[in-house]
Amino acid sequence: MYDFAIIGGGIVGLSTGMALGNRYPNARILVLEKESNWAFHQTGNNSGVIHSGIYYKPGSFKAQFCRDGAKSMVEFCQKNGIEHEICGKVIVATSAAELPRLENLYQRGLENGIPVKKISPEEVKEIEPHVSCVGGIRVFSTGIVNYKQVSQKYAELIKQQGGDLRLNTKVENIRRSGKNQVIETNNGSFETRIVINCAGLHSDRIAKLGQVEPQAKIVPFRGEYYELTPEKRYLVKTLIYPVPNPDFPFLGVHFTRMIDGSVHAGPNAVLSLKREGYHKTDFDLRDFAEVMAYPGFWKLAAKHADEGIKEIIRSFSKAAFVRSLQQLIPEVQANDLVPTHAGVRAQALKNDGSLVDDFLIVQGENSIHVCNAPSPAATSSLEIGKAIVAQIPEQSHLALSVH
Repeated sequence: MYDFAIIGGGIVGLSTGMALGNRYPNARILVLEKESNWAFHQTGNNSGVIHSGIYYKPGSFKAQFCRDGAKSMVEFCQKNGIEHEICGKVIVATSAAELPRLENLYQRGLENGIPVKKISPEEVKEIEPHVSCVGGIRVFSTGIVNYKQVSQKYAELIKQQGGDLRLNTKVENIRRSGKNQVIETNNGSFETRIVINCAGLHSDRIAKLGQVEPQAKIVPFRGEYYELTPEKRYLVKTLIYPVPNPDFPFLGVHFTRMIDGSVHAGPNAVLSLKREGYHKTDFDLRDFAEVMAYPGFWKLAAKHADEGIKEIIRSFSKAAFVRSLQQLIPEVQANDLVPTHAGVRAQALKNDGSLVDDFLIVQGENSIHVCNAPSPAATSSLEIGKAIVAQIPEQSHLALSVH
């Protein structure tokens, strides 16, 4: 019998387990993960960026949690000896038409309380000598880290707190048993007072198993990356981003120096035909059919048809991908790039075709469901964990305090 059972061993599930252990030292905490390793999916395949929070709507969870999370993530890494670096990044306009959007982004950064500075093309060149642009923003608080290492440390700390961690344990059903809930898995059943769903790419399905309407459907988008060959890494010193299209939910292809010294270029964003589909040929009939039957997807596709077609072309044409990168660094050539891993982003989509553009946490009876936590969830993970703990119903506080 557990007090809390967390479904999903990515960075959000693990940070939640850690936050619960801190808040309720005597609670019995269980974390269930269907894979053989922690942080196997979104967390383990992301770009390793400690985001600043510049892009997000002022007052939103994303803006608040990301800004605070960038600080708490750095403090956590310092305290636990995890390699990281606050290298900053530049966001650059490559044409005069992009300058008003760059200005809007700068103002948003100020509104969100982020250290940002407008810089000239000459000042950009001092930071990133190979970039071509007409203006830029320096974002000082952006950094890099390996989130798999962070997640591993979260798991270790949960274990030290006395938590029960179960890998290779896939949730198959959730049923009520009096006031409690029973989670049925391929490795036996577990009874718990409160279920916390942090299942990422499967969070909407887990919510439905728990008799909760998630208010949106998860649609998987694959982001494909190239990597600069070692002899071309000198082209990128920090992180280089384009000005994002405010009407499109993704940031555009960019250059990211990783904590291991490699430089990744990407990602594009294409519909994945499988929720955990990291290759173009991956296909799952149930996943595909659900998306095709969902009205929200077709409304989104119609709205972003032009951008969507460009993303698909970039997926199948290295030349088109390279042309996008050359807008930032004209020297980059096709033979400077080799394909590397892809990631899949779990993006919640509403029935009306609008993307859920903030973190979405849905309350059920004795359950909490994180139904949208794409980027910047890794950066924000410590803050999301605290926010989930703050939503634990008050009667639980009383019951847990007497252990």
